[in-house]
Amino acid sequence: MAALVGYPLWWALGLGALVFPIAAIPMAWKLKQQTHIEVPPWFGLWLLFVGWSLLGAIVLGVNAPDTLTTTFARGLDAYVLRTLQYLGATVVLLYVGNLSELEVPKLRVVRWLSTLFIVTLIGGYVGLALPTLQWKSPVELILGLVFGSVPRGILTMVHPQVAQIQDVIGTGDSRPNAPFEFTNAWGNNLSILIIWFIVGWMVYGTAKRRLIGLAALCLAVVPIVYSLNRGLWLGLGLAACYAVVRLALGGRPWLIGALMAAGALGLLVLAVTPLGSVVTSRADAGNSNQVRSSLAQASISGALSSPLIGYGSTRETVGSDDSIAIGATPECPRCGNRTIGSTGQGWNVLYAQGFVGLLAFMGFFIGVLWRYRRDATPIGIAAHTIILVQLFYMFVYVGISSTLSLVMISAALLWRNDRDRARGHSDLVAPPLSDSGFRRLAPRWGAS
Repeated sequence: MAALVGYPLWWALGLGALVFPIAAIPMAWKLKQQTHIEVPPWFGLWLLFVGWSLLGAIVLGVNAPDTLTTTFARGLDAYVLRTLQYLGATVVLLYVGNLSELEVPKLRVVRWLSTLFIVTLIGGYVGLALPTLQWKSPVELILGLVFGSVPRGILTMVHPQVAQIQDVIGTGDSRPNAPFEFTNAWGNNLSILIIWFIVGWMVYGTAKRRLIGLAALCLAVVPIVYSLNRGLWLGLGLAACYAVVRLALGGRPWLIGALMAAGALGLLVLAVTPLGSVVTSRADAGNSNQVRSSLAQASISGALSSPLIGYGSTRETVGSDDSIAIGATPECPRCGNRTIGSTGQGWNVLYAQGFVGLLAFMGFFIGVLWRYRRDATPIGIAAHTIILVQLFYMFVYVGISSTLSLVMISAALLWRNDRDRARGHSDLVAPPLSDSGFRRLAPRWGAS
């Protein structure tokens, strides 16, 4: 709860990128006190990936083809941060997965995730209304006092700002990112949290909660569109189609008609409001397509030159996607020298951990999807949808930081659902559709 509900406070303090690694410390201590720790299916693949990423330390100082000269020390900060994220997410998966329904009910975790969605929605509107709002966090001030200045790569992690102002469609666009580090992280996390919000407020909510939830979902359209996140738009469309098909196969075919009606209503809204012109302008503005394409090719080339363990971390290209002569300067620090692996988690893992790392990373999540493919409960379908969409996002968004831990929480809820079913607690797999009904389960679970 401290990590999920308290996330905006951590972010405001400059610790957003380290929320889950920090929370993993008491989680690991709690796990250490247990006599038996269960692990999810295919966990061996995940351990292989984590071990492979640790092995990457031996090649941090190796120069990769067509990249700037590097040293072990230069690549160490990014390597350490990613390692902390991977280890933290591993502990989160085991901790949430080993909790009993008596300790922390699954629906309570869903409520906490729903709260973070509301915070993310508010952050979206703040980013649109006050795009220049930013401040020096306590962590940033401390780092400045200790080291004199904060490196640019670390500064983006510890300097809270509510929006990124980028010239995407030619209007100096304000793209919300609060309470996360980047607008792409905002979009990625929103697509996870909105699914849990629907479960917590629309499926298992009272009539009042459902009305408020419906209003919140309608309000979410504005920041979603103005975020200019094409990946988010496609991901939400994929999530809606997959979830509806699963529900239709489970005996609710009328939902297909409801999805078509919602799609028609959405097109009407785009046609009669300014949102339509924003979507059209973003579709026509392919400014990042060439950058993404060139960096994808660089990731593949790098992996082919070091196929087993990759290069341990990211590297910066010589020049830009247009010319090797274009590079960063004091006057233009963001010119050229693109970061290989910055355009998607799949590209990041492929370059940093090689083909073995990528197969292990994807194999774990694909294995989880396959193992729980028959879970037709609301929590099961929601978690399944989230993991599926994340596999799509792998080549669009870098999903390390908070995103990976949110995905692990989703996988843990899916795993716990299966465990409750195996133990014969079917009422805990799909609790009654009301708060009071769910609370009445607690004494029965304790007595059993």
